[in-house]
Amino acid sequence: MPRTTRAAAVGLAAAVVLMAAAMAVPAALDWNVHVRWFPPLHADWDPRLGAGTLPALALGAVCVRFAVDLAQRLPWRRLLLASYVGGLAWMVSLALVDGAGGIGDVLDGPYEYLRTARATDDLPHTLDIYISRIPADALPSNWPVHIAGHPPGALTFFVLLARLGLGSGLAAGLVVTLIAASTAVAVLQTLRILGAEQHARHAAPFLVIGPAAIWQCVSADGMFAAWAAWGICTLALAATRPWRWTGLGWSVVAGLLLGWCVMNSYGLPLLGLLAVAVLVVARAWRPVVPAAVAALAVVLAYVPFGYSWWEALPVLRERYWAGVASNRPPQYWMWGNLAALAFSAGPMSFAGVAHALSRRSGPSTRAVWWLVLGGTAMVVAADLSQMSRAEVERIWLPFVPWLLIGCALLPESWRRRGLAVQVVLALAVQHLLFTGW
Repeated sequence: MPRTTRAAAVGLAAAVVLMAAAMAVPAALDWNVHVRWFPPLHADWDPRLGAGTLPALALGAVCVRFAVDLAQRLPWRRLLLASYVGGLAWMVSLALVDGAGGIGDVLDGPYEYLRTARATDDLPHTLDIYISRIPADALPSNWPVHIAGHPPGALTFFVLLARLGLGSGLAAGLVVTLIAASTAVAVLQTLRILGAEQHARHAAPFLVIGPAAIWQCVSADGMFAAWAAWGICTLALAATRPWRWTGLGWSVVAGLLLGWCVMNSYGLPLLGLLAVAVLVVARAWRPVVPAAVAALAVVLAYVPFGYSWWEALPVLRERYWAGVASNRPPQYWMWGNLAALAFSAGPMSFAGVAHALSRRSGPSTRAVWWLVLGGTAMVVAADLSQMSRAEVERIWLPFVPWLLIGCALLPESWRRRGLAVQVVLALAVQHLLFTGW
């Protein structure tokens, strides 16, 4: 084996072993790890075909055959457009394996945001009682799982959708999917801003098509991933543009977006690790203060209405540890989470991370190296926190694209074959398992 790809082979093998072990160990030991019937994924065995099967197969085949070459040849703006349209088509075709319900049913579920959003006619009052209804024994009733488990930013968004007449499952699902599909565009633009356009072109096929699309489509976490990616992109702009009004303006925009991410997920302050990586690559620290002030302003904007992020988190922790977390054994989920991530990001993400971080951070690879390091650091910190035992195939979607860009440094032969691996895994998971997201 060439020494240049040894780390990639180790990373790929580690992903495959983790995935296999995470499926086999609970079955072999009759170990209930408290997800549905197909750990490490929160999924049921449900082989099926559907309306999206042929489009997904056709799109997957076309991308495997042409995506690597097109990413090199297309003018930049056309590449961004193709990435958005291709990613959107891939998400929708996979969702339509379950028919129109694949887009409309998920957000209408009892654990999701829409039912509460449609019933909310006084948002300020809802924010005032938000923390009091997080505990499992809250009276008259506690919030549904996803509302209790997140700050009120996501609920605010879905209340707005409902008031705009987009509160049905199908309409909201389409809006969420349209937003989620922009993630790849934001990541590609970030790499180009940081002087790594060629690496962005190499990474593009992996950002656009892969198994993560199964969970990006109609999942609020897929939407969080897009907002996070655009926050990081605007931070890169702030760090690389002339200062005064241009740099200051982009710093404020970045802070607003990243602060909005914090108000959507208790785990997304970890984006600070990725933000540091961006500033290291750009060798610029002036955006820190205005971006931090803008982010804090978003968080503090909810305080006058009765919701404080820092007061809510301990209440959520108490509910989580008294409930589902206490039933999910850490002996499994400390590594089972990583196996679930391998299903979501695809095993090539592990190969790309291992290959990228095994290399020295030279001038040509500096941006990719630091962004992959930031993405890896977020995953490690999230796993060690143990605040997400299971379901990270969805929860960790904001981290996934920053791992996948490591594939940009792989040799072309690896990228061509690796893309096929990603596509086959996505098709297999969507057609054999029902994930419920």
